[in-house]
This record gives sequence, structure tokens and C-alpha cells, in this order.
Amino acid sequence: MARDLSRETDVHVLQQAVKLLEHENARLVAEIGKLMTEIAALKGQDPSGAQLRLQFLEHQLAVLQKKLFGESSERTPRSDSEEDGTKPVHKHNKRRKQNRIASITIRHELPEAERKCALCGEELLEWEGQHETSREVHVLRRAFVDCEHLQVKYRCRNGCSPKVAPPPRKLFRGARYSIGFALEVAIQKYLYHMPLARQVRQMRAEGLDVDTQTLWDQINKLATLLGPLYERILDFVLSHAVVGADETKWRMMGDKGPEGNKTWMVWTVATERAVYYQIQDSRSTAAAKKILGGFSGTVVCDGYDVYPALARDERAMLLAFCWAHVRRKYKDIEKSFPPETEAVVKLINELFEIECAAPPGDSDAALAERARLRNERSRDVVEKIKTWAIEVRTTPGTTLADAIGYMTRHWSGLIRFLEDPRIPLSNNTTERANRNPVVGRKNHYGSRSKRGTEVAAILYSILETTRNAGVDAHAYLELAVERAQDGLPVALPHELEAEVAARAAQHLALAAASAKGENHAWPVGGA
Repeated sequence: MARDLSRETDVHVLQQAVKLLEHENARLVAEIGKLMTEIAALKGQDPSGAQLRLQFLEHQLAVLQKKLFGESSERTPRSDSEEDGTKPVHKHNKRRKQNRIASITIRHELPEAERKCALCGEELLEWEGQHETSREVHVLRRAFVDCEHLQVKYRCRNGCSPKVAPPPRKLFRGARYSIGFALEVAIQKYLYHMPLARQVRQMRAEGLDVDTQTLWDQINKLATLLGPLYERILDFVLSHAVVGADETKWRMMGDKGPEGNKTWMVWTVATERAVYYQIQDSRSTAAAKKILGGFSGTVVCDGYDVYPALARDERAMLLAFCWAHVRRKYKDIEKSFPPETEAVVKLINELFEIECAAPPGDSDAALAERARLRNERSRDVVEKIKTWAIEVRTTPGTTLADAIGYMTRHWSGLIRFLEDPRIPLSNNTTERANRNPVVGRKNHYGSRSKRGTEVAAILYSILETTRNAGVDAHAYLELAVERAQDGLPVALPHELEAEVAARAAQHLALAAASAKGENHAWPVGGA
């Protein structure tokens, strides 16, 4: 009786099935090649054409296998010494310095009964200044507490004009949960990709009985309050002369109305300091125009047709295409065309090596040095790539021809980096920014409503920008909420580094006090 592999769970059986399928595929490819050669001979055609078509079939098979089992084309394979274990890839022998967590000293004393000298029987006294030390990283279990806030009332002896101590800040009027609670829920979902349902299970295991609707209410109110900050991030990103743009899928899971069960798109525009996301129901030029319309500068992007169409409408917009995408296309076909792809990939790698030699950042000195290196070294490499593309022999319709065609069609945008040192060689900054929503959609699958896409875009944008600035997310969001509630404009994370560091230090002090079991005051802005 035949086994249904779609329901098979035995790993050994599945491995054997894969080996048998690979063997059968190889046999069928060889048989197809033999038949194609015979057909070509009967028709009086050049058998080499049949061989090219066979190479194409083999490449397609290799691509499918790589999608199932292969590593990323962006990664360089390890050397033989690394694979056989004779040369370790990474070493972590030195202890890491933990400068961003609370540090406390715990005193350990002998019990009274053991303070006797084993030789003479005299009482053991503390030896001033002498001790042995050891260190360990300890974890404090998260604990939820039901706080009753007592607002003390004051009055004068005459009883006129009594006053009451101010209440703690709340995210919204009548809120049952603190601002810190709402921030924790948002950070767990949109920075660490934990779905609300999973947070509910974890909270219940820790003693708090709550449901997903309650958690959603917290992040929905938080996103509403921080909406102006979200718009300010877009203004800040588009104030740059060079931005990166990209898009990735997002799922609308709701089953009501025309929007349900539909693939939406996360549109991303980014710089090194800030990232802005907008989730729309389209991948069209009109969707891109909602973000980039009116932008005057250079957009670094891939070869998706929407960007050239947008640039034709927006006369002040220039496009710079990504060399990492070009490299990826050659890496994908390197097993089918090894000599040709090896030469061009080596040249593209040389471009990236030159970039690594330039100092990072956008200071005047860094830009001047990058321009010099590109002028003196990168131009020659680009000319070699152009010469290679002209001289390499290929057949129309092959994947090699397609890869060369992609590069030549976008050539003017690919060489734009030579004229402007602010333009990066690749769009990797934006693609890295897309990882956060991509991992998020895998964990919580998307959104259930249009409002859900808006909340996701707002909180992803703020938290990813916070990550880029390298500041504490919880401390920054606390400050942002306080300023928004006070009617003040909220500064971006990199503009509040000192204030965020001070608030984070307060959090560390509270954690240290809690570890020692000491009483402490609530943090600024409420519990």
C-alpha cells in the first residue's frame, strides 16, 4: 500500500523519499537530454541547442531545490577548514561586559552557629576589607501587582480650599492598566514578535487573568496617542536627500467585506536613523505615490516596475538601483553558469570591498573619502563589469541572459552611486528594516482589520526607529507618551538620547532596589 507523504511525520521516511525523488529527477533529466538530442538530430538542428535547453531545465530544478533546502544566496559559503571544524567561525572566550543591566552587591555572611575557630574555638570576627568575590547574571521573575493608589488629601486648619495629591498618569481615562503595562504589550508584539494570544497565555501563567481584547485596547490607544510621532518620522525620513524604499507582503485575515483574506503590502522607506512603514492593500504606483509622492531626491530600490513609473511622474525624483540585487541574480544561477558568474560576482564583491574601506557615516570627511575611493577605484571596476557584460557569450532565453538583461536595463541607476557619495551601494538598510514586519507576520499572521494595519504600521515605525537609534525602547516610549499627553511635540529617539539614558538609568536603579528587596518609589509617569 502506498504511503501518503503529505501526512508522513517520520523524518527517516521523508529523508529516504527525498533521496529517491532526487535520483528519479536526475534519471528523468538525463532521459530528456537524450531524447532532445535525438530529436534535434532528426530535425537536422544543432544538438548544442538541445543541451542549452537541458541546462535550463537543470537550473530550474536546482532553483526549486534551493528554495526548499538551500541557504541564502546572500551568504558566502564557509571554507573547508570551517566546515570540518578545524577552524572555528566565532570565538566567545572573553566574558561580555554587561553595562546595560543593573549591578548589585549581595553580602553573604556565616551563620552565627558557624562563627567558631576550628582550631582554638574562639569566636570568628569579620576580617575588615577581606572577602572573596564571584559574579553571576541573575534574572528577576516578572510579577504583576494590583496597585491601589491613595491620593492624600490636604486642608488648612480653617478647612478652606482642600487639595488632593495628583493621580498617576493613565493611558486613557478610566484605564484599568498602567502605561507601563501598555508599553510592555506593544514592545513584546511589535519588537519581539509575540502575538497577543501568546502574551495572554504567558500572563495567565504568571498570575494575571487577561484576554486578547484587553491587550488590543492598550496598543490601540497607544497608537492613537503616538500618531503625530508616526507622521513626524515620515517627514524626517523624506527630509533626507537619499532614502531607501522596498515593499513586502502583509496578510489581512478578516473574513468580512472586500478587504478580508487578501494580501496587503508593507511599504517601507528608510534611512540609517529612521524607518517608516505604511501598510496598504495595493502594490501599485498609486500606493507608492502615497508615501513618496512629492519627494525630491534619490530613492534606492530594486528593479520593481513601480519605481520607474513613479520617477516618470515625479520629475524631481531619481532612482539608484541596488547592486546586492544584481549580485543575487548571478548567485542564483552560479551552478548552471559557473565560469561566467564567477567572474562577475568577483567584480561585484570588489565594489563592496571598496565600500568597506571607506569610513562610515555621513560627515563631510567620510563623504569626501568615499567619493575619492569611488572615483579612483570603483569606476574601474564598473567599467570591467560593463566590458564583461558586452563580451560574455550567452543564448537568449537562458537565465544568464535574463540576469545580464536585468543589469543592463537598470545600468543608469546602478552607476548613480559614482556621482553621489551619499548613495549607498545597496538597499540593504531598507531590507534589514523589513525583517521586523516579516518575522512579525510569520508569528501573528497579519492583521484582522484595517485599523490593525494602521496600529501595526505606527508601532513598527516607532520601535524600529528606536532600535536604529540604539536607545532603550521602554524608556523612550515612556517619555514619548508623557510629552504627547502634555501636548508637546515628541522628539525622535536620536534627539532624546540623554533623556532616554537617564530614564533607563532610573529603571536600572529600581530593578536593583527590587533585587535587594528594598522599598522604592514608582517611576516617573506612573507604575
